[in-house]
Amino acid sequence: MSKVLIIDDDEELCELVSEYLGVEGFETAVVNDGASGLEAARSGKYDLAILDVMLPKMNGFEVLKNLRTDSSLPVLMLTARGDDMERIVGLETGADDYLPKPFNPRELVARLRAIMRRVAGDGGDAASDKIVVDDIELSEASRSAKLNGEEVVLTSVEFDLLKHLLLEAGKIIKKEDLSIRVLDRELSPYDRSLDMHISNLRKKLGHRDDGSERIKTVRSVGYIYTLV
Repeated sequence: MSKVLIIDDDEELCELVSEYLGVEGFETAVVNDGASGLEAARSGKYDLAILDVMLPKMNGFEVLKNLRTDSSLPVLMLTARGDDMERIVGLETGADDYLPKPFNPRELVARLRAIMRRVAGDGGDAASDKIVVDDIELSEASRSAKLNGEEVVLTSVEFDLLKHLLLEAGKIIKKEDLSIRVLDRELSPYDRSLDMHISNLRKKLGHRDDGSERIKTVRSVGYIYTLV
């Protein structure tokens, strides 16, 4: 049973979400302010967190920024409907996904399960565990990444994006295909999630020593992990 931490100061909403998630097989805990939410998220007791933007004591962006200094706990952020800036900032800060309020509980469950599937990975034997391209090494078993031997902390989405790009290094992957493989949903015209996750991934990996770009955008098509 997956354990979900809900960080939101709307107590009525938290109660409704907890009841719905309980029926769907999730175990939930609720915290109503940002500071306590950050402490709970760092406890190691939870598999995933649902994080609201507007919180007392510490807002959701601050919680996520602090959390990402030492934790890759998957986070689904709740944003205001129609507020693109909140979504962009949330994704830039390290959210795995976002959902605008008010939301359909079924969509919330679908998003949570998609995140958990990403975290669980595809399994596989030890022989196929390692993916090595250039100076990057991924381990699917531990869902960890190393760059020049140094660990790089990636969110669940960033890890899966990098995995698919490395598996098809030198080939263009369409945005539509990446959205289905990684976000578990079809690409919509106004959804910038994929672009923001790619942008975050680029920042964490940086350029190669020769200054060349690792992940290139092929305009109106998709992305390619370049080969030296």
